[in-house]
Amino acid sequence: MSNSYGSGKTAIVTGGSRGIGKAVALRLADDGFAVVVSFHGNEKKAQETVAAIEAKGGRAVAVQGDVGNTDDVAALFASAKEAFGSVDVVVNCAGIMALTPIAELDMDTFDKVIHTNLRGTYNVLGHAAKNVARGGRIIAFSSSVLGMSFPAYGPYIASKAGVEGLVRVLANELRGKGIAVNAIAPGPVDTELFRAGKTEEQIERISKLPSLEQRIATPEDIVGVVSFLTGPDGAWVNAQVLRVSGGFA
Repeated sequence: MSNSYGSGKTAIVTGGSRGIGKAVALRLADDGFAVVVSFHGNEKKAQETVAAIEAKGGRAVAVQGDVGNTDDVAALFASAKEAFGSVDVVVNCAGIMALTPIAELDMDTFDKVIHTNLRGTYNVLGHAAKNVARGGRIIAFSSSVLGMSFPAYGPYIASKAGVEGLVRVLANELRGKGIAVNAIAPGPVDTELFRAGKTEEQIERISKLPSLEQRIATPEDIVGVVSFLTGPDGAWVNAQVLRVSGGFA
C-alpha cells in the first residue's frame, strides 16, 4: 500500500469492474481504503478487480446492481456497511456513451443514457448524502466533452451537464456537514467506453486535441485526481468540477 490515510475507511466505486472505475478502485485500495466494487453486468471483471486488490493486501468486495435502480443502490450502501462498517467515500464512475444525432429523435438511446448517467448519478448522490460519514467525500464523473459540443453527443452531453448541476446543488444541500462533493471531467480516456463505435481514424484525430500532450489519456492519468480529492490535501475542495483533460477542453 502506497499510503495509509484511507486505513479504516471505506470507498464505494460504481462502475468499478472496468476502465476508469477499475483504476479508481485499485488506486483507492493503494491509499488504504476498503473498496466496494459496484458493477452492473460483468461479474468476472468485477471479481478480477477484487482479486487484484486482495493480492496486494487490500480489502474489497463486489456488489452487483444498476445505478439507475433505487433499490439496487440502497442495497449497495447496505452491503458496504455490512462488509466494512461505514461509507466514507463514494466515487460514481458508472456510465455509458451512446451517440445519436438529435434530429434522429432516437428516444430509446436518449433514455438509456439518461437512465445510467443522470438518473444513476442522482440516485447514487442521494444515497451517498444519507450515508457518507462526516469528513467524507462524494465524487461524480462528468466529461470535458461538454466544452466541445461534438455532433451526435447530445444525449451524453445532456446527461453530463446534469451531473455537474447535481454536484453543485448537493454541495449546498450538505452545507455544514463536512462532506465535500465534487466532479471530475476527463477528456478522452483510452477505455472500452471511449473506443466503442469509433474508427481508428476518429481516435487518431481526437488524440491530437489535448494541448498538453497530443495523446489519449490513460485511466491512470485520471486517478491521481481522485486520490487527491479523497485524501487530506483535498479536504477544502468543494462544489468544483475539475477538468482533467490535458487541455482537451
